[in-house]
Amino acid sequence: MIGEVNIYGVLFPPLLIWLGIALVLSTIIRRAISALGLYRFVWHRPLFDLCLLVMLTGLISLAANTYF
Repeated sequence: MIGEVNIYGVLFPPLLIWLGIALVLSTIIRRAISALGLYRFVWHRPLFDLCLLVMLTGLISLAANTYF
């Protein structure tokens, strides 16, 4: 996917769209981890959440560039 994404006449860079999708997925995963009580195994929760967001953004951008 090269170029901008046009949403109602406003041009957005693809990375911003991928980051929004990753943020939604990250929120769902964080709530599941919290509900299961798995955060007790995490040393630094904010750092873990940031790493989760970065990894999801990378995976989404890889998938978008590979398959679209």
